[in-house]
Amino acid sequence: MNAPANSTQAVVAADASTPQPKSLPRNAAIAFIVKLWREKPLGAFGGLIFVFFLLCGIFAEFLAPTGMNDTNLAFRLTAPSLDFPFGTDHLGRDVLSRVLIGAQLSMIVGFMAAGLATIISIVLGLVSGYFGGKVDMIIQRMVDAWMTFPDLVLLVVVISIVGAGITQIVIVLGLLYGIAGSRIVRGSVISVKEQMYIHASQSIGGSTFYILRRHVLPNIMPVVIVLFTTRIGAVILSEAALSFLGLGVPPPAPTWGGMLSGAGRTYMYLGPWLAIAPGVCLTVVVYSINVFGDALRDQLDPRMKGSR
Repeated sequence: MNAPANSTQAVVAADASTPQPKSLPRNAAIAFIVKLWREKPLGAFGGLIFVFFLLCGIFAEFLAPTGMNDTNLAFRLTAPSLDFPFGTDHLGRDVLSRVLIGAQLSMIVGFMAAGLATIISIVLGLVSGYFGGKVDMIIQRMVDAWMTFPDLVLLVVVISIVGAGITQIVIVLGLLYGIAGSRIVRGSVISVKEQMYIHASQSIGGSTFYILRRHVLPNIMPVVIVLFTTRIGAVILSEAALSFLGLGVPPPAPTWGGMLSGAGRTYMYLGPWLAIAPGVCLTVVVYSINVFGDALRDQLDPRMKGSR
């Protein structure tokens, strides 16, 4: 009669002695970050660099040693030193302070324009991919016509007409990348709408808005997230190109492209740090964003997981 009790105690003792698996982090975001850092260390490091520049842009006023336009001709074209880590320009202005303010402007334009572009891509992609037929044909022919124009030429023409400024640049860049990015969202919507759960929701009388909001949009969010991250780098680079051509954020606000075009190009031989500092920052930020976006795509796209 005591055998079953003894066997039960033996099983309990064996379970207690067996090492239990470590519990996963409760926060799904922390678990995803840990997995990203373990499987894609380069992409995670790129995201860390991007967050660093983002924080520098947010707290630029507190981190900048001087004002962005504080001039002191006594320190004109001073080489990098402990007092001026990035040197000074031809007017004695601290280049580090101007680079930090430029980071703030670049992040503002990047996030706002990328956000607007993502919203436009989602709206056009959802409508075109889900409804199909004539609606899809009309929207896609308009997208084809828009994409026939070279990006830089279209930006220069539009900015020359509407004028330079942060608002104008955000709207123009948002439209440029939003319309082109709708193709990516459309492809994801077409693949999702053929799934069985979409047909099941339609068969029980689910409205179109409900299906788009409840079933289609959540399943294309990985693509949307990657699209948003890659658009930030593209927007920052385009804004720098416009500023380099004199069509970006107007002076006296310092932008990385404007610093490369103005004093950086004029005094390149006397003070090479004037072009090196904003150029390196621009390169590092865009590269880190692109690497981080690729890592996110590999982690969030199930097709990439299957290929591995």
